[in-house]
Amino acid sequence: MRAVVQRVVAARVEVAGELVGSISRGLCVFVGAGKDDLEADLASTASRIVHMRIFPDPKGKLGLSVKDIGGSVLVVSQFTVYGDMRRGRRPSFDAAMHPIPARDAYERFVALLRAHDVFVATGRFAADMRVFVDNDGPVTILVDSAKAF
Repeated sequence: MRAVVQRVVAARVEVAGELVGSISRGLCVFVGAGKDDLEADLASTASRIVHMRIFPDPKGKLGLSVKDIGGSVLVVSQFTVYGDMRRGRRPSFDAAMHPIPARDAYERFVALLRAHDVFVATGRFAADMRVFVDNDGPVTILVDSAKAF
């Protein structure tokens, strides 16, 4: 599983002009499932995101997590995080999970995040979404379960 995690002041997702998910301070997570992902990949990615210390503590160091600050998480499905540009000019998405099992993986990932007792809003899987992100920092981190162990 891959996730691009951005620290945000606020973020929201619209589909066809309808607001489908929004958060204030927290994390906007663009996430994609890989074709070889297992439940352990989903769980470790969710745990890493909830506990990653990328918010400033009282000393100004990046020492607090989204959970520590009482923040929220906006999860946006995005298979294009698996885009591979090593050959040619058009990205290959061969490493991305097929859409049918990817929907289930996405829903399980969201449930795993919620199990950490943080508020989680979502976009709409496989929809054409407009994502509005008010970056804080900016701070952007790539999490890849294939590189976690």
